[in-house]
Amino acid sequence: MSESETMRKAMADLVNTNPHERADLEKMHGQVWDTQELQRDYTVLGFAAPFVAVERKADGVQGLLLFQHLPRFYFGFQAT
Repeated sequence: MSESETMRKAMADLVNTNPHERADLEKMHGQVWDTQELQRDYTVLGFAAPFVAVERKADGVQGLLLFQHLPRFYFGFQAT
């Protein structure tokens, strides 16, 4: 396993062993999306937990979001 894969898996474990409610995520990361909101605002390009590659529908900007499994929320958009 590559170093980047090891780091990605460690991040996924960290995000999902301590999941947060929406209000807490908003305090930490700003805007948060549930699955329906994500589909409204972004085109999903690919998943590699805890990341999802997306393209913002409003302006075509591509980037990454973090996500947690339960409850499923997406957050922390970073343009790439």
